[in-house]
Amino acid sequence: MDEVIIVSADGHAGMPPAQWSEYLEERYHGYLPALHEEAEVFGGSMGLLNDLRLSPDTYEVFDQEGLYQAGRWKGLWDAEVRLQEMDREGVAAELVYPGDFRAVDLGYNTMNGTYPFELVDAGVRAFDRWAVDTFGHEPDRFLLVGPSGTYSDMESALDEAAWVADHGFVGTFAPGFTHFPGLRPLDDEFWEPLWSRYEERDLALVVHGGYGFDQGVAYAAVEAANAKVAAEGGGAIELAVALSESFFNSEFFSDLRCRRAMWQMLLGGVFDRHPGLKLMMVEVRADWVPATLRHLDDVYADRRADVPAKRPPSEYWATNCMAGVSFMHRSEVEMRDEIGIETIDFGRDYPHTEGTWPNTRDYLRRLFAGVPERDVRLILGENAIRFLGLDRVRLAAIAERIGPTIEDIAGSSEMDADLLAHLEDRCGFSKPAERDSRLSEIEGLLREDLSRLAAANSA
Repeated sequence: MDEVIIVSADGHAGMPPAQWSEYLEERYHGYLPALHEEAEVFGGSMGLLNDLRLSPDTYEVFDQEGLYQAGRWKGLWDAEVRLQEMDREGVAAELVYPGDFRAVDLGYNTMNGTYPFELVDAGVRAFDRWAVDTFGHEPDRFLLVGPSGTYSDMESALDEAAWVADHGFVGTFAPGFTHFPGLRPLDDEFWEPLWSRYEERDLALVVHGGYGFDQGVAYAAVEAANAKVAAEGGGAIELAVALSESFFNSEFFSDLRCRRAMWQMLLGGVFDRHPGLKLMMVEVRADWVPATLRHLDDVYADRRADVPAKRPPSEYWATNCMAGVSFMHRSEVEMRDEIGIETIDFGRDYPHTEGTWPNTRDYLRRLFAGVPERDVRLILGENAIRFLGLDRVRLAAIAERIGPTIEDIAGSSEMDADLLAHLEDRCGFSKPAERDSRLSEIEGLLREDLSRLAAANSA
């Protein structure tokens, strides 16, 4: 076939607050007034930050068809709109995660305030059931990924894992996306029943950007910014600037805790005990992966007696891991063989501000100009099909109807200069690769984990 199968590694969905009472178990409805107030504060504040980047004066550059202005981002909760936008951009299938400021979550996200564990876990169940009712009728196209909870009740967590597997989900966020008090490292034996369940049911674990922040920390930052601006007599512009200069700066999605989750599993022997378990690293870039894996391999060689893993970390990366590279940079395309050409999947991050929608086709043409057909096909979909065990025959039929050809993608790099400048700002298209520039920053966290693993081994 000429058409390319695109499986986007990153997209988001959110339950409209108006539907919360329908899906949240009735015994937790007493929390709804606080959650609704939180949604207004957080959603309104982050909407201002969103408008800094996608302001009306940029519409004529990135939104010439009027899609953003017409609210086509509402595929966030409208399956029909989402399918139409997937067809328009040639996306056959897309992983769908919780999380968007326009539909704040039910207690389980770092963007929420602090709530009791039972409410958090009820919120997880509510999202899972809403997602099935909203998107479950197109399981080949909407690849559902559920949120993670508190895991304070492992039996309930195992039951929910079985439920999502029974209802067509491809995975969930890894434990610790929101860090709750008492949560254990991912290599701890506490997680063994859960890893077994995921391995048996072919569910992937996803470490998504924003992973590892403490419960309530992001919402507290929004409250603090609002209070500061109000005290100074500022308005919407001042609030947007305050938010961009605080917790929600360019480093939010490059925080190192997501990398810690990865090396805990690579060094902790998790993939030896569960060789069928799958880990996806999404929206955390991939330009750091080769240097970090080389460093972890050196650590493994030096501390072999202290860690449970039976193979160097780079070998587990090749067999058990995938990088879901949202709004992929050109430098990451150039590094594709270093990262592992069969361990990369492009993500458009619909409908987030920093993602490529509604300009994905233009972005891909610039991104993959001159890249060999095999590599384009692997990165855009074939890797994800293999890694997640998707039905290639069905996806190929979808791609024949809506997909771009290789010539559409890799035939020309021409792009309007204003749009290119906009995408440079929005997506970081030409941002230089990180490579080994942050290795020194991980040493403290890595030493903590190595000491803990060594103590456990000696015991």
